[in-house]
Amino acid sequence: MDGIAPARRIIDQAAQRAATVNEQTGQAPCLATVLVGEDPASVTYVRMKRARCEKAGIRSRHVALPATTGTAELVDTISALSHDPEVHGILLQHPVGPHIDERAAFEAIAPEKDVDGVTTRSFAAMSFGLNGFASCTPGGIVRLLEHYDVDLAGKHAAVVGRSAILGKPLGMLLLARNATVTYCHSHTIDLPSITRDADIVVAAVGRPRFLLGDHIKPGAVVIDAGYNPGNIGDVDFESASRRAGLITPVPGGVGPMTIATLLAQTVDAAAQQLGCTPDESFPHFRSN
Repeated sequence: MDGIAPARRIIDQAAQRAATVNEQTGQAPCLATVLVGEDPASVTYVRMKRARCEKAGIRSRHVALPATTGTAELVDTISALSHDPEVHGILLQHPVGPHIDERAAFEAIAPEKDVDGVTTRSFAAMSFGLNGFASCTPGGIVRLLEHYDVDLAGKHAAVVGRSAILGKPLGMLLLARNATVTYCHSHTIDLPSITRDADIVVAAVGRPRFLLGDHIKPGAVVIDAGYNPGNIGDVDFESASRRAGLITPVPGGVGPMTIATLLAQTVDAAAQQLGCTPDESFPHFRSN
């Protein structure tokens, strides 16, 4: 399941809509990125996202904070961005460090600017099929499944991982599309027996090659949402690809769709805040 080509189409559409927003309002959509510290992977991710913004006609504002930044200072920084009318979307690059209350920092993002879908308001919207922004990786995964015409209705989906910004929201999005969802985690007993029964398996545990080929039902759809050092996913691609009907590679699968979703939702946020109506809005996580 190649994520590069569909992501490119989403970004091209976002660029067209960003141009429409600019023409109608005189303002280009603006994404603010906040980075605490200088973790090499995080620095690379932020740089890549800002480069994609530029290509899509989205302005980016980068806020770099020292690793010594505390929760209160980070919350104040994000709150200021939330109240800045020239900023339409906010991305807090995570992780932020063990000394920071990450949830408090996420909750400082105004819901209308939560284009990364990390607040409890966004999770509630995903869970109840309301207007809001999807968590970007889960939203990108759903968009990728749609691109490949994967029918989720009635299918058994095993989500391996229950993080607040990936596993849990993805389960809600799949459930909204009438899949039967099983959440798996570190306390799950006999995990392979569950994944072998699943029509769709999503790996989001942050452990390299955690799921093996004999953990997969023949013909299943396998989504690898992991990224580990050395461009290694959470799925052993070589063995799993021999059994899966469809499978995402790492890199080139989920990652491009995550960034594409972020940019598309930033344009939607700008359009909503500025009161214009560009075509091809992106509320694809609605339950209906």
